[in-house]
Amino acid sequence: MKTIKQLAVCASLVAVSLGLGACSSMSAQDKNTAIGAGAGAVLGGVLTGGSTMGTVGGAAVGGVIGNQVKPSR
Repeated sequence: MKTIKQLAVCASLVAVSLGLGACSSMSAQDKNTAIGAGAGAVLGGVLTGGSTMGTVGGAAVGGVIGNQVKPSR
């Protein structure tokens, strides 16, 4: 059981590092959209008790809001 947990942790770390590396060429507006979608998904999931529709709806609304935020200079 211990090796399964270690494998899961290693796989998670690889996935996170690859995901962060993919963000390096994104524009500021793209980054804001991704951050808004992630935050909206978390908030939508929390507010609806983990409902799939709430999570997806929150991600959609958060992505739109994040897309409209003007990057500070």
